[in-house]
Amino acid sequence: QVQLVESGGGLVQAGGSLRLACVESGRHVMGWFRQAVGKEREFVSAISRSGSTTDYADSVKGRFTISRDNAKKTVYLQMDSLKPEDAAIYYCAVRPATYSIVSRSLSDYSYWGQGTQVTVSS
Repeated sequence: QVQLVESGGGLVQAGGSLRLACVESGRHVMGWFRQAVGKEREFVSAISRSGSTTDYADSVKGRFTISRDNAKKTVYLQMDSLKPEDAAIYYCAVRPATYSIVSRSLSDYSYWGQGTQVTVSS
């Protein structure tokens, strides 16, 4: 059973930064997703097990950076230049251990964290 523990959410002014962290119990392909009020959950970013491959949604490209420290079993999502439209609950999720390819599809991720709230004030 994979366990995921997220942290780092909070309230920030537009233009500010936050860093989310997700500690996992192994070393899996990890994705970050978000769900705003009244909207469907959407892909934000993903990273391969080694960290050599990353992917970003167009809406966050150039502002968000995903990285991982495998010694700490932690994946980070650095969020800069935050906008009010970035406000959402952010979830980390991992693919089963047999998969090494990053994916944007929610259905490809089997284990999910509890979510952390990000609020951006204008």
